[in-house]
Amino acid sequence: MFGDEELIKLHRDRSIQVANIILCCFGIIFIRLWYLQIFKGELYEQFSNQNRLRKEFIQAPRGMMFDRNDTLLVDNIPRFDAILTRQYLKDRDKTIKRLSEILEMDVETINKTIKKYSTQAKYRPIIIKKNISHEEVAKIETENESLPGISVNTFISREYIDKEVGAHVLGYISEISQQQLPKYRKRDDIDYRLGDFIGQFGIEQRMDRQLRGVNGFEYVEVDALGRKKRNTGLFKEIEDQPEKQGHNLKLTIDRDMQKAAYEAMKGSSGSLVALDVNTGEILTMVSTPAFDPSQFSRGISSDYWNSLINNTEKPLRARSIQNHFPPGSTFKPFTAIAALEEGVINKSTKLRCHGAFRFGRRTYRSWKSYGTEKVDVSDALMQSCNIFFYKVAADPKFDIDMLAKYSQMFGFGKKTGVNLPREVSGLIPTKEWKLKTKGREWQKGETLSCSIGQSYVLVSTLQLANAYAAIATRGKLYKPYIVKEVFDQQNNLVFSNQPKLLNDIQLKDETWDLVQSGLYKVVNSPRGTAWWRRGAGNQMAGKTGTSQVIRAQSAEQLYAKCSEKEYKYRHHGVFVAFAPYDNPKIAVAALVEHGCGGSSAAAPVVEKVVNSYMKKYLPDLQEEYAQKEKSEYSRYIKARRRAEEERKQRELEEAEANTTEVIESDSGAGDQ
Repeated sequence: MFGDEELIKLHRDRSIQVANIILCCFGIIFIRLWYLQIFKGELYEQFSNQNRLRKEFIQAPRGMMFDRNDTLLVDNIPRFDAILTRQYLKDRDKTIKRLSEILEMDVETINKTIKKYSTQAKYRPIIIKKNISHEEVAKIETENESLPGISVNTFISREYIDKEVGAHVLGYISEISQQQLPKYRKRDDIDYRLGDFIGQFGIEQRMDRQLRGVNGFEYVEVDALGRKKRNTGLFKEIEDQPEKQGHNLKLTIDRDMQKAAYEAMKGSSGSLVALDVNTGEILTMVSTPAFDPSQFSRGISSDYWNSLINNTEKPLRARSIQNHFPPGSTFKPFTAIAALEEGVINKSTKLRCHGAFRFGRRTYRSWKSYGTEKVDVSDALMQSCNIFFYKVAADPKFDIDMLAKYSQMFGFGKKTGVNLPREVSGLIPTKEWKLKTKGREWQKGETLSCSIGQSYVLVSTLQLANAYAAIATRGKLYKPYIVKEVFDQQNNLVFSNQPKLLNDIQLKDETWDLVQSGLYKVVNSPRGTAWWRRGAGNQMAGKTGTSQVIRAQSAEQLYAKCSEKEYKYRHHGVFVAFAPYDNPKIAVAALVEHGCGGSSAAAPVVEKVVNSYMKKYLPDLQEEYAQKEKSEYSRYIKARRRAEEERKQRELEEAEANTTEVIESDSGAGDQ
C-alpha cells in the first residue's frame, strides 16, 4: 500500500529516533565513566587498592615495670593467637571443621565465638583461640592455602616475673569488655576495639595511659581470599604507622622485701605494708592469698576464674587498702597521745592494771585475767593493759571527739591518697557521725571500747603503717606513693614523684618521749608483749594487737583459748613497728586474719621484713645492734638467774627458820 519512497521515509524517522536513543545511552555511559574514572578516580583507586591490601593493627607493647633497684618486675613476651576473618571465608563449614581439629576445639565453641562478634565488620579479625602452641602455629601456617580467612596473629603478652608476689600492687591487664567500650572511649578519647587489652587493676589500671603506648598498623597485600601475598612493592605511597611502646615505670617497691613478706605471709590470709618513714615510699605491699596476674593477659580460663571468685578468702581483694578492721591494741598509742596532750594524764599518772573494770552496768575486761600493779602510760603500752586505757577513757575530761581529733591527725578515717584503685577510708567515729548514721546519741561506754581500738574504729593496714611512720618521725605524716619515676623508651625522665607532707603533727616532746618509750619496751623489755619477737639487730619499736572478730560475752569467752575456737571466730593478729628505734627508716604493719594474736602471728612476719631491710640497706648497723642486744640479753639472763637464786635462797632460809621455830616450840612444850 506504500511506495518505496514512503517506506524509506517512514524508517528514516525511526532510525533517527533509535540513533538518538543509542547516542543518549552512550552519552550517559561516557559521563558515568568520566565520573567514576576521572572525577572519582582517586577514591575508587583507593577502594581497588583496599581490595588488594589489608590493614593490620599492631598493638603497642606496654611499658615495663622495675623495682626501686632497677630489677625487672613486669615484662612483655610474644604470644600467638589463631584468628578468623569472616570476609575471606570461602567454605565456612569445611574451614571451621579443619580449624577445630588443629586447635582441638569443638566446632560449636568456634561458632559461638564467631557469633559473639557478629555485629562488628566482617573484615575485622576474630580471635578464636589465644596463646596457641608453636605446633598449632606451624599447622596453620603450613595449611594457609587451604584455610582462607584463618591466620596467626603475634601478640605481646604481659609477664609478671614473680607471679602472685605483689599481684595486688602491680595489677593485671585483660580484654576490654563490651560494657567498658563506650565508657573508656569517652574517658581516654581512644577508639578502643573489642580485643584490646587495658589495665584493670592496681598500677596497670592507674597508670594505663602511660603504660599502653600508641598502636600502629601496616598494610599487607592479599589475594581475593584474604591470604597474604609476597610484597610486590606496588604501594610504596601508602605508609604504615609503626607502634610506639609505652613508658617504663620505676616503682618504690623493693623486690627482695616483697618476696620475703610474701613467703612470711604464705598460707595465711592477711596483708602487710612497709613504708619509708622519711618519704612515704611504699617499700612492700602484699596481700594473701593472691592470684597469678599473667593468667589474665593470656586470656584467663574459666576454671581458673571460678577458682578465684568462689574462694571464700577472696584472693582478688587488695587487703592492704580495700579491707578495714578494728586495729585492737595497736590503736592505744593514739589514745595515749590524746590523753597526754589534753591533760587527762601525765607522765606521773599511774593506774592499777587489774583484770576487770566496772563502768555503768557493764564490766570491761583486760586480755589478762590477773594483775594488781600500778603502771604509767609507758608501761601500759608495754604490757598492753586494757584497764589503764579504759580508766583513761572513763575520765570525764576524755571525749570521743577528742580521740577522733588526734586520730585524724595521723590519717585515720580518710583515704591516704595512694595512687591505687579502690582504697577505703576506714572509720573514726564521732558523736555527730553516730547521730547521723545510727540515729542515736553517743554513749560514754562506747568511748571505752574505742580507746583500745574496738567498737566502731576501723583502719586499713596502709593507714596503720603510715600512722606509725608519723610516730617514728615525731609528726611527719607523708602521702604514701608507689610510682617513683616514669621513663620513655629512650630512658628520658618523663615524671618523677616527690615526697608530699600531708601533716606536720605538733605534740609536746614529753608526749613523743612517753609513747616512743612504751613502743620500744613492747619489743625490747622482757615484760613487753613482743619481747620474744624482737629479732637480732633490728632495734624495732612497735605494738601488738588483737582485733576481735566478735565481742566476748563473758569472761569465759574472753579467756578461752583462741586456737580452739572455730576458724571464722578467731581474732585477727596485728603488729606494727618501726626500725631502727634511734634513727627510724622503715615502718611495717601486718595483719594476719584469724591469727589469734599479734605477737604470735603478725610479729614474726614483720620481723622478717624488717630483717630483710636491715640486712640489705643497713648491714653494719644491724651487726652493731645485734652485738649490743646480745650483750644486753646476756646481762638480762644473768640478772634473772641471780634473782631466781636469791628467791630460792630466801625460800630456803624461810623454810629453815620455820623448821627451827617448830623445833623450839616442840622443845618448850616438852619442858613444861
